[in-house]
Amino acid sequence: MSDTCHELLLRLAGRLPDDLLWRFRDWAATDAVAVLARALPRTLLHDRIGLTDYEQRLLADALVPHGADRSAISSVKGLDELPESGYTFSPESPDRVSMGDSATVVLGATLRGRLGVGEVRSSWRLGGGEPRRLILVTATTGAARLTGELQRVLRALGEHDPCVEVLPAGLDLPPYHRAALAASELVCTGAEADGHLVPV
Repeated sequence: MSDTCHELLLRLAGRLPDDLLWRFRDWAATDAVAVLARALPRTLLHDRIGLTDYEQRLLADALVPHGADRSAISSVKGLDELPESGYTFSPESPDRVSMGDSATVVLGATLRGRLGVGEVRSSWRLGGGEPRRLILVTATTGAARLTGELQRVLRALGEHDPCVEVLPAGLDLPPYHRAALAASELVCTGAEADGHLVPV
């Protein structure tokens, strides 16, 4: 279930507000899925965020067993295809001030050579308000738990709404993540030699 929930939340990056998305991911990582099962469908309906057929199945599979309202899930607007995100990405901070220097050092120390982790990359999201730093990590196991861990690290370093995208190896990535990866730079690598995000 946590894999299904994690994939759904991953696919909602760039569509849900950052302040909600990190909290939903924290709940998924800490087994507060019953709370997520009530909150996420309501948020999708309130903010009129549509889902593809595949995402609708993920939503039902992940949350109905934990008490989500089936009628709320079936009322979420359907999409034929994912909309354009409206964001652009850059490997460098647009203001050349890297609030991420300390984050890069800490993430490197935390994830370098770590089992289950491939590449750790950084990208800056532009458009829709203040530039936001995204951390993109490939993982072979425990993606939801790793997301929660890294969000807590970044919050301790001062990022109020951390944007952490832990990408399970082999996942067909949404356009948002493909665009972010295309404009990213390497922070460090874990122990998984085949966990490359960007072809070399």
